[in-house]
This record gives sequence, structure tokens and C-alpha cells, in this order.
Amino acid sequence: MRSDIVPGGSFPDYSLPDHTGAVRTLSEIQGRDPLILTLARGHYCPKEHQQHLELAENYPKIAVAYTQIVTIATDDHHTLQEFRASVGAQWPFLSDPERTVQQDLDIQEYTDREHNPMIPHTLVLKPGLVIHSIYNGYWFWGRPSFSELWQDLRAATAEIRPDWDLSVPGLRESWDAGDYATFHGWDRRSPESKPTSYIEPGKR
Repeated sequence: MRSDIVPGGSFPDYSLPDHTGAVRTLSEIQGRDPLILTLARGHYCPKEHQQHLELAENYPKIAVAYTQIVTIATDDHHTLQEFRASVGAQWPFLSDPERTVQQDLDIQEYTDREHNPMIPHTLVLKPGLVIHSIYNGYWFWGRPSFSELWQDLRAATAEIRPDWDLSVPGLRESWDAGDYATFHGWDRRSPESKPTSYIEPGKR
């Protein structure tokens, strides 16, 4: 792995076609949320299927927690679609058959000349593609379990969400004053524009 790809550093904002053929950037997919990024060998690898099946099983938790996820694989477009469908994934899969990411990050798995994949990695990225944690998954046990990702995402989210602890002095005053800039999901809303899932305090 390139020497600058370390916790605290910035991950490159790659632009690649997704499973629908639309070109997407990582920053576009991430938005202002944490991002789980898997750099995968591809559809042929049973280890990838096991990891992605666990992620798919836990995707409802990932989605409800304002967290994004994306997979990059060296598969061509149709194989990428098969990979995504076979694990029941609901997040973007990006296709990199030219191995742009593999070469740029210096993660060629040189022990597999037949498939020439990337060395698998899983990263948790804070907004701005800032690296929080990195896992080398060449061996399966090097890959993070969902419980480990949960711990990483808890720590990362506590860092980036000013409203992580509602007892922090000043937050209640900001809310009562109609200043929602520090409240995730509310910062671009007017006081009259509440999410449909919002329940007024005292009416639960």
C-alpha cells in the first residue's frame, strides 16, 4: 500500500463506473457521512462473497446510521453486476478492470497472476475521505468483522458529529434558537420543515 495511505491521511477520490454504468466519485457517494470502502478481488473469490454477505446482512444498520458503503472490484461491468446481485448488496459497486486503483495504490496481488486482483483492503473513511482505519484482507482473518466496523464507526462518528452528545453545553440553546447547523439531518431544514419520521417531544 502506498506510504501516504494511513490513518489521518486522505484517500484518493477515484472516479469509476458503477454497476449501472454511471460514473461516480467516492466523494459524491460519501457526501458528509462516514464511508465503508472495500477494495475487493472480485466475483471469483469466495472470501469476498463471505465478507460481502455479512455486510449485506447488516446493511439496514449501516443505512439507518447515516453511513455509506461502496465496493471497488477489478471485475468488468457484467461480472460486477453478478457479484453485487449474488451477495444481495444494495450499495454501489464500482468497476475497475483497468486496475487504476490497484496500480495507483500499489496493491497488486502478485501471488495471483491468473486474476491479477488488488490485495483486498477495507477502510473506514471520515467525511472528506479522511482515513480512520485500514484492514488488509489478503488473509480472510485480516478483514474486519461487522462488530469491528461498528467500533470504528462509533469512534469516527463521535469525532465528526457535533451533536453526538446532546448534553454538550450550548447545543440545547442552539436548537431552541432554531440554529440547526450542528444537528445532522437538520442543518439545511427550516424549523417548519421536519422529517416525516419526526415525533414531537412528549408525544412518543
